[in-house]
Amino acid sequence: MSAVEGPAVGPLLQEHAGDAPLIDLDLPDPERDDISVMEFHARLEAAWAVCDRFDLQTEIWRGRILCAVRDRERRGGEGRGTGFLQWLREREISKTRAYGLIQLAESADAMLGDGVLELASVNQFSKRAFLETSQADPEVQQMIGEAANGGQQITRKQVRRLTDEFTAATSPLLPEEIRQRTAENLLPPRAVAPLVKELAKLPEAQQEDLRRALREEPELERVKDVTLTARWLDKAAQAALAVRAFQQGNLDFEKAIQEAQRLDALGLLADAVGQAQALESAVLKLHTSWRRLGGLQERLWVESGSSTPHLRELLTALQSLSGSTLRVSLGELAGGKRLRLQLVEEAPDRLEGPPLP
Repeated sequence: MSAVEGPAVGPLLQEHAGDAPLIDLDLPDPERDDISVMEFHARLEAAWAVCDRFDLQTEIWRGRILCAVRDRERRGGEGRGTGFLQWLREREISKTRAYGLIQLAESADAMLGDGVLELASVNQFSKRAFLETSQADPEVQQMIGEAANGGQQITRKQVRRLTDEFTAATSPLLPEEIRQRTAENLLPPRAVAPLVKELAKLPEAQQEDLRRALREEPELERVKDVTLTARWLDKAAQAALAVRAFQQGNLDFEKAIQEAQRLDALGLLADAVGQAQALESAVLKLHTSWRRLGGLQERLWVESGSSTPHLRELLTALQSLSGSTLRVSLGELAGGKRLRLQLVEEAPDRLEGPPLP
């Protein structure tokens, strides 16, 4: 038996052995005036859906093929796994895409194996809808699978709607008042689901503070405000972990956040901390480029001589960027101003205390 006729691929080939290998779609003629705009776009949408479903099946099978190559390479011996990477390189497939395809295939096999989907029901999905379904909760997968098995076309929008409804009705991160009002259609699930996502990122104490606000006022505007507050809290906390300026002294960042929240200035704080993180990152890149430029300029100066006056002139011009004092033009948008920076490298103990043992 050849590799193509193995148990993983054979059934598909046998099932479609008599079919033509090409897709034949009847596209409307864009030059015809007797076709309405609505009918023209409807026929194009139908053709696009066929391609989407075909693309989904192709991606699933490619994932299965990659899974077979990977699993074969996992067998014992030296250098295992190198054959899989070589296989990817020969086909110009990145590791990220390869493992994404493998995950898609494994999700498809899991849903088919668990009885969530029937084999023919895969044709009811667009590719993006199937990916959304594979990442959904098992209860959501079951509902979507039942609809697909019943012949209903599944779109990404439907999957997201069902996911939002399930999240809003069942998440323990929400107070009972919010879950109940969502179940009674007094709150839209599409507004409550992002709240759950943001709450999940916060520590328990901050979650409870926000839940208390929601219990007092379980209204749509409050849900939106709390969602935004939770997003700012997470953004500020994540950026603060990366800002080295906050690592000096005994800064109590939690209390600083509480005070900003009391002033209704969380958004400003989150933006300020984000800018601080971006500035420190830019300084680090500046220092790296400055050091590299200085080394290259010095090497070129040694290699040059009196016979290369133009090169020496160029290297002299670079001294404004490679020396300890940098002078950079900000261009016409800044009125032709020049920025002067002085870089001074200090020993670690002058800023951060003695080195760790």
